Amino acid sequence: MPEEKIEQAAASHIVVPIDKAQHAASEEKTMSLMQAIKLYPKAVGWSVVLSSALIMEGYDLALLGSLYGSPQFNMKYGVQNPKTRKWSVAPSWQSALSNGARAGEVIGLLGSGFVSERYGYRRVMITSLIAMIAFIFIPFFAPNVQTLVIGEVFCGIPWGIFQTITTQYASEVAPVVLRPYLTTFVNMCWVMGQFIAAGVNRGCVLRPDQWAYRIPFAIQWMWPIPIMIGVFLAPESPWWHVRKGNREAARAALLRLTSPEKHPTFNPDEVLAMIEHTNELEKNMSEGTSYTDCFKGTDLRRTEIVCCIWVAQTVCGTNIMGYFAYFMQKAGLPIVQSFNMSMISLALGLVGTTGSWFLMSHFGRRTIHFTGSCTLFGILTIVGAISFADTKAVYWATGGMLILFVFVYDFTIGPVTYSIVSEISSTRLKSKTVVLARALYNTSNIVVNVLTNYQLGEAAWNWGAKTAFFWAGTCGCMVVWVYFRLPEPRGRTYGELDMLFEQKVSAREFAGTKVDPFIQGIYSRNSDEKPEKESMG
Repeated sequence: MPEEKIEQAAASHIVVPIDKAQHAASEEKTMSLMQAIKLYPKAVGWSVVLSSALIMEGYDLALLGSLYGSPQFNMKYGVQNPKTRKWSVAPSWQSALSNGARAGEVIGLLGSGFVSERYGYRRVMITSLIAMIAFIFIPFFAPNVQTLVIGEVFCGIPWGIFQTITTQYASEVAPVVLRPYLTTFVNMCWVMGQFIAAGVNRGCVLRPDQWAYRIPFAIQWMWPIPIMIGVFLAPESPWWHVRKGNREAARAALLRLTSPEKHPTFNPDEVLAMIEHTNELEKNMSEGTSYTDCFKGTDLRRTEIVCCIWVAQTVCGTNIMGYFAYFMQKAGLPIVQSFNMSMISLALGLVGTTGSWFLMSHFGRRTIHFTGSCTLFGILTIVGAISFADTKAVYWATGGMLILFVFVYDFTIGPVTYSIVSEISSTRLKSKTVVLARALYNTSNIVVNVLTNYQLGEAAWNWGAKTAFFWAGTCGCMVVWVYFRLPEPRGRTYGELDMLFEQKVSAREFAGTKVDPFIQGIYSRNSDEKPEKESMG
């Protein structure tokens, strides 16, 4: 038997068999979708279980906006207008409720980066789900709007933790071909939560008692316990075990995530060698795993990409999607019917997310995001242009364009963002990078929420549908950024992505650049050789 080549990482005592790692990487890259599903069915199942926790976040964030149209909710937590005799929650408290959950999510996100890397994804998820069960009691029994805001802040803490852990776990337990499907399923869970919220509100809005708003809050108790059981039974990420130096636990987790009998050539030791090689590669490039390391060397560029790509979701005009019912009521549609139309738009969002899986199997992430951004820019420009004719027909047209906006967003930018975020981050700094990006996303959401309230508020700026012009401008800025700064990670192993960033390959040349982390190894940064490029003709 020929002697195996061995790599000994500088400043490390871990010996990695290169031949095994290289063979595992080659197998993973050439694996078809069906082969991956047959080999990793358990990984798919466990990832879906963890990701379903985000249904709760999507549900609650959509729930609050809908409850502002509930007469009973407004009578409980609002004030009466002496002129119109109508009850409504004061705009200042609406902002506090909407942003309270976002503030809680930022707290949860920042804490998640520390605890998930120390204690593992499973333990942190279970603890967060237990906390979620307790925190739901606050909004359910809230006697006043002040207590309701406190409840939203507390509930936001575990939601923030769910946002990062679900994406990280999905990206680490799946091979290259499955990674985009499992990471974008996170977006589907979020849309599912919104859809359920719209349906629950549609069924309760006409109730004449306190259960018109208590039932929607109580529905949140449905998810934590079954998800908690699933997380308890799920294996930990083998990547996390490797980072902790526990090779045997990593191997055991890998076997629990796969069905080796379905793929005769599968060798868990080879896959483990690939994980260890990637970990050693990243350790040599950047030893640290703290937040400050996210802003050093090549990781600064990766942090910029992940942060900007997530902020793109907020500044491309998505916030006006939440005002779909507002435009429909302006068109003269009754409250209940406006909820029905809102559910139709969210159902199309689910269809769009499913369709994005087809897109990602044929096109690169960069292509999908750039095309989606350009299309949304066009839709927003059209909405702004037709707003100058103030008729009911215009509001119907605006509603139709917003339905198209929801579909395009959930077909392109919405789901593909999660895939890009999970792939661009280095594995050793993934939790910290995702935390920073998501915290920035939530902070930007707070700003966007306040801006939108002023833009659409009749007592404030009262821009109406002309608001679309403003977001078309910010969306256009993101189109430019995507063209020059967003690289193409499709079909790359984590080791290859590490080398591409280490070689400082430009975003537009990522797709056509060849690198071999097993030949250049962890010493590539000292190499004078330029990466070989494929013919682009």
